[in-house]
Amino acid sequence: MSTFTAPAVQDDYPDDVAHCYGCGRLNADGIQLKSREDGEETVAYYTPRAEHTSVPGFVYGGLIASLIDCHSMATAAIAVLKRDGRRVGDGLAPRFVTGALNVQYLKPTPIGVELEVRGRVKEMGERKCIVEATLSADGVITARGDVVAVRMPDSMARPGS
Repeated sequence: MSTFTAPAVQDDYPDDVAHCYGCGRLNADGIQLKSREDGEETVAYYTPRAEHTSVPGFVYGGLIASLIDCHSMATAAIAVLKRDGRRVGDGLAPRFVTGALNVQYLKPTPIGVELEVRGRVKEMGERKCIVEATLSADGVITARGDVVAVRMPDSMARPGS
């Protein structure tokens, strides 16, 4: 259950790249996922809204993919902060973008319950991280993802922002 009070890494993304539908704090219409460090893993929680329905009672697979994707980018950012001897909240966080996303849907995900997304870096290089993530509903893993997070190139930042 979401009882974390630690800062979320997405709150430290630079303003010019904080508009992502899944995790951008500056996207009022987005999900605004908040990912936090939890020991050797990262964790985020989200309760799907009615518009996230695929068929009555179940979550749309695109939302599941978005949660895994955005949480994996945050997991990579947290890992790089830790590697560099920094912590979430110590200034701007590095930004990652998706190089590859592979989601396995293991069971139908019920709507109306808080979802938990967990991530762990399997491999870290200079420019990319490979992250494994799980999504659970009521303690049952319903989806798993393998994600390549690539350090965002400077050319993606908006000039003058």
